[in-house]
Amino acid sequence: QVQLVESGGGLVQAGGSLRLSCTASGDFFESFRMGWFRQAPGQEREFVAGISRGGGITDYSDSVKGRFTISRDNAKNTVYLQMNSLKVEDTAIYYCARTSSQFRKSESYDSWGQGTQVTVSS
Repeated sequence: QVQLVESGGGLVQAGGSLRLSCTASGDFFESFRMGWFRQAPGQEREFVAGISRGGGITDYSDSVKGRFTISRDNAKNTVYLQMNSLKVEDTAIYYCARTSSQFRKSESYDSWGQGTQVTVSS
């Protein structure tokens, strides 16, 4: 069973930046698409960004497009989420996850990290 461990969350002022990392244990990291989701208090978990196996295809939710960038380093078994121009409404727990299927459907992901808290203050 793969383990996904997120890091890089924290408290930042609106307009600031953070970079999240998610490192996977085990082999075959490059065989899977990866995604980032987030969940704010009282809200459903929502798709943020996804990246293909080789990194050449990415997808973003409309709410983060142009501000966030997903990338991956298969040699390090790590996927990143660079978050710029952060807004108060970006405050949430951010999760990385692994899928062999569609980016945007959380049901298609078979492994999830424990999450990392991102808090954006005004």
